[in-house]
Amino acid sequence: MEAIQAKTFGGPDVLALAELPDPVPGPGKIAIDVSHAAVGSTSCSGAVNSRTFPAWRNPRSYRAEISGTVRALGPGVSGFRVGERVVSLSDGSGTGGYASIYIAPAHMVVSTEVYRLDPALVVAMVPNMVMAHVALTRVAHFEKVERLLVHGALGGLSSSFPGMARQLGASRILGTVLPNKLKAAENSHLPYDRIVDSSEFQSTLAGETFDVVIDPVGGAIRSHSLKLMRPGSRIIVAGNASGDWTHEVNSNDLWLRSMSMSGFNAAAYFATHPEVVRPALEAALKALAAGLGEIVIDRLPLGEAEAAHRRMEDRSLHGRIVLEINS
Repeated sequence: MEAIQAKTFGGPDVLALAELPDPVPGPGKIAIDVSHAAVGSTSCSGAVNSRTFPAWRNPRSYRAEISGTVRALGPGVSGFRVGERVVSLSDGSGTGGYASIYIAPAHMVVSTEVYRLDPALVVAMVPNMVMAHVALTRVAHFEKVERLLVHGALGGLSSSFPGMARQLGASRILGTVLPNKLKAAENSHLPYDRIVDSSEFQSTLAGETFDVVIDPVGGAIRSHSLKLMRPGSRIIVAGNASGDWTHEVNSNDLWLRSMSMSGFNAAAYFATHPEVVRPALEAALKALAAGLGEIVIDRLPLGEAEAAHRRMEDRSLHGRIVLEINS
């Protein structure tokens, strides 16, 4: 198979296309002929100890996100057929997704046959919509008619929240973006009611309050968000794109105003709650089929993985990048 390898730690320049032996699925695993692989911020911010994934700055496992067709079933796997169109998350135990063949844990795979969706859109949105569904339903306990605020509104994870919240019955969904992304926000087809400048969101949204806030940005935005939350509201900490690791939130503010703050890391959560994945995958596909996850997608061939990651690191994207492989 063709695969992207990184033999040393480093930046995008360590990525290289290589030929590797075709992997065979073991018990409980599925071999998938990959058509598309998503490029996400996780793969830029952390190193990977996989022969088919880039080794970045801080070694850790990476959730590969791929779409394709079933190639072979490992012992004990049922409910799928060879040639069936599927999308897969990963629990970190599979081979790397930047490859023409991917070995996936069966419980992280779901069929996309009945939806007739673009596989590039599926892999760009469904895995993150799964994370959004779990964060909203299991961590934030989101309810119908509640109001949602999403920071970094066009980012990979953030862009998946409005569709899932709309499916869950949200009454109002607002987002924030950096000033240089306001133009892209105006052309977005994501189901936000409004997207505003993150540098002015406190004054722009003065008088509004929210039941749930999604914050993958961190830094001062996290503290400022508390001022727009009502008693009983919840803020989900889902990242630190700002790079500010020193910022602190006064926990007394949470107590005095009866608010809660929870962290959500999908890899950690899915590893201990595997039963939530399949229902969330189904919910994500239904939301995407309903038009609740339309986003701009840039498509590059597998051999241009280095260029894809350079674009991720310079933050020039207004949508998602997908690597095309067997398509």
